[in-house]
Amino acid sequence: MGPLSGIRVIELASLAPAPFTATVLSDLGAEVLRLDRAETVPSTTGSPPPEPLGRGRRSVAVDLKRPGGASLVLDLVGRTDVLLEGFRPGVCERLGIGPDACLARNPRLVYGRLTGWGQTGPLAQRAGHDINYLALSGALYPIGPADGPPTPPINYVADFGGGGMLLAVGVLAALFERERSGAGQVIDAAMTEGAGLLSSLLHGLKARGMWSDERGGNPLDGTAPFYGTYACADGGFVAVGALEPQFYAELVKGLELIDPPTQYDQSGWPEARRRFADAFASRTRDEWAAVFEGTDACVTPVLTLDEAPDHPHNRARASFTEVAGLRQPAPAPRLSRTPGAVAGPAPQPGEHTRAALTDWGISAEDLAGLFATGVLSELE
Repeated sequence: MGPLSGIRVIELASLAPAPFTATVLSDLGAEVLRLDRAETVPSTTGSPPPEPLGRGRRSVAVDLKRPGGASLVLDLVGRTDVLLEGFRPGVCERLGIGPDACLARNPRLVYGRLTGWGQTGPLAQRAGHDINYLALSGALYPIGPADGPPTPPINYVADFGGGGMLLAVGVLAALFERERSGAGQVIDAAMTEGAGLLSSLLHGLKARGMWSDERGGNPLDGTAPFYGTYACADGGFVAVGALEPQFYAELVKGLELIDPPTQYDQSGWPEARRRFADAFASRTRDEWAAVFEGTDACVTPVLTLDEAPDHPHNRARASFTEVAGLRQPAPAPRLSRTPGAVAGPAPQPGEHTRAALTDWGISAEDLAGLFATGVLSELE
């Protein structure tokens, strides 16, 4: 029974960022009903996909382009607290389930919209991906080596941090405000703006003359010898984050460096990096992890996705869990009195069409009509 127990969420099935929002809300106790496209229902019953971004909800398959599809969604909107959609601006309006129609049916509804560029502006209708949103926000340029182009950090920053996570924050804020006003509202979450917000620290450092636009001269961009990764004798890597002088002292002590380089003398950084690299290359990753165990040198092994769940710290905190045979990150953050939990594995599209809609108050007669007209589909 997480803190969002009793909150109902409708998720219009889309790509990763908005489903991540739905997963976060589900882990915190919300009941999430995913509306999948009817054509995605598999022809045969199989095991649910081991998909962490789909966990914790039930699936209803709906053809929103058929007459009656929008009416069903509006009926469900009248029984829910939150609707999440991740389509291009205008798609939901054309389907008859845009914010105006939904809020007219349920004035207390929190309508969450997640796009790359936002609902308005010259680029609103343009296609894009995480790398494009990062580029336009200014957050991509600082990432990468001095002698190469900017490096995309997979799609963690815009899609998930600036997009899905900030949409979840917006939903929680709107639900909190609704308790005072009694009214819902629309959330316009743009991944470009979210990525920009995540780079707030760098704007502040740059204003104080502590950050350069040029990659290769900043303490956090991997150039500083005391903040980066190093290859070890076995091909593994360690991560070093010894920013403060006392941590740097622990680092050079563990490396057994004679006449260690001055930490913040940038003219000496290339030579210091070479010396650090030679030292780390002399032992395996796990040997270095043992050397720095129990110290504040801020040296940690770089673990693979498969290794991370087995690290003693992660095991002690149960930071990973197993759902449908797949180890995956556990719900976060942790609440002392109403902790979150995974409600179940990812569903197959249409797996719960009849049962879920019955639970949401759709009558047997209406269900029969919706199946007969092709508005609804179900996994058989």
